[in-house]
Amino acid sequence: MKKVERINIIMRYINNRAHFTISEIMQEFNISRSTAIRDIREIEAMGMPLVAEVGRDGGYFVMNNSVLPTVRFTDNEIKALFIAFMATRNQQLPYLKSRQSLTEKLLGLISKNQQDDLVLLNEVLLFEGTNPHNPDLLDLSDLPHPMLEKLIQLLLMDNYLLISVQEEKKIHSYPIYLLHLYREKSMWLIDGFNLEEEKRQTIPVDNLIDVQSYAVKNRAAKKKMLERINKHEEAFNLVLELGPKAIAQFKKYHPLKLTISYTSPFQTTAILKTFIQVHRSEELSEITNWLLFLGGDIKIRQIPEELLASLEDRLNLYRS
Repeated sequence: MKKVERINIIMRYINNRAHFTISEIMQEFNISRSTAIRDIREIEAMGMPLVAEVGRDGGYFVMNNSVLPTVRFTDNEIKALFIAFMATRNQQLPYLKSRQSLTEKLLGLISKNQQDDLVLLNEVLLFEGTNPHNPDLLDLSDLPHPMLEKLIQLLLMDNYLLISVQEEKKIHSYPIYLLHLYREKSMWLIDGFNLEEEKRQTIPVDNLIDVQSYAVKNRAAKKKMLERINKHEEAFNLVLELGPKAIAQFKKYHPLKLTISYTSPFQTTAILKTFIQVHRSEELSEITNWLLFLGGDIKIRQIPEELLASLEDRLNLYRS
């Protein structure tokens, strides 16, 4: 990275923070202490009002976070933004209806030559899920669940939520502590801790009927809440050793909650430990399919009988 470019990025980095230290600049931009200090002095000389704080935990803060000039995008930054827009079109993402106004604002910030480049990219590039005859077409199936945007707005304010869920033709309402909101296999899912039943569970957003903030009298800090959740984690009942081919398959796709730990310095072997809820037919079927997807480069160290039976049934089906 050229010095001028690095200083420009550092200026925006520190302007977006109430406080920063030399060590943070060194780590974020992979530069030496002397280079970081020189860059900070040059930024001060350019007119950014930095105030130094002395002491063991000292650092700098910006007196006025509105001193930077109008944002200017490089050609590569414009292309990166536009291609990201294209790649996530027709993907059941929230705020799809805001894309048109966002695109218009972006076009207003760039030059005519940059606009021409984007028009050409829009004509040439096609991504999965795009209608080649009408790339801008949004089918009803492209739109996310109507509860998704409301859910996002609420979780930005609080992780404690009261949800109402349609389950087996009945509506159940209960409080949760939301850990993650994620998308897997074209479905939006909530990874949350049920505060009534004291258990971690996955809830499809498609099943949501309503979601509200949940007032908690004795609100635990996030660290304490995570400790409470970890105490209720189930013991491992699936343990696998993965070889290089299985690791390659794992990298292509794996359920979000599954992680591996490498057991060799060259990352050619790994171990996977998790808990499978075998009484849930959907999860049992999904894990069965995924294990077959991993291929034969695995060694099973521990497996629930129900999952082993499911694998044998599937293999017998293929043999017949």
